[in-house]
Amino acid sequence: MLTPRVKLDKQNPDVYKRLVAVSLAVAEAAAEAGLDRRIVELVNLRCSQINGCAFCLSLHHADAIKAGVTEQQIAVLPAWREAPSIYDDQTKAALDLAEAVTELPSHEDANCAYERAADILDAAQIAAVTWAAITMNAFNRVSIMSAHNVRPR
Repeated sequence: MLTPRVKLDKQNPDVYKRLVAVSLAVAEAAAEAGLDRRIVELVNLRCSQINGCAFCLSLHHADAIKAGVTEQQIAVLPAWREAPSIYDDQTKAALDLAEAVTELPSHEDANCAYERAADILDAAQIAAVTWAAITMNAFNRVSIMSAHNVRPR
């Protein structure tokens, strides 16, 4: 029998509230940088796909739909490079950068992802996408380690 998981958000609610506050600040920074909410939600989904976080995938699928992301964009997101015509250049740059943040590839590959992003995104947008990926990765780890359940809708 598996040991029940500690729900990190319940065990240390003040720490979790601070993580939520960081997430809200990141959303603000993304908006101030001119990043469409759809891009941020696609970044959230892509990080969650890579990390295998079912709870965050379920949550951000709904958020992405509310933000205007299409079902097609969500459906092909794991293979976004193979469907370049359904994502604009900003979105592709953001996804490339978010994958580098999440996967922590070799320095050479990370530098390539950063250079590709810098060709399209400005400094504020690069920072916002990077913070969005960092924050989403943190939430993924909280949910995975807490074994948060996905409830049917």
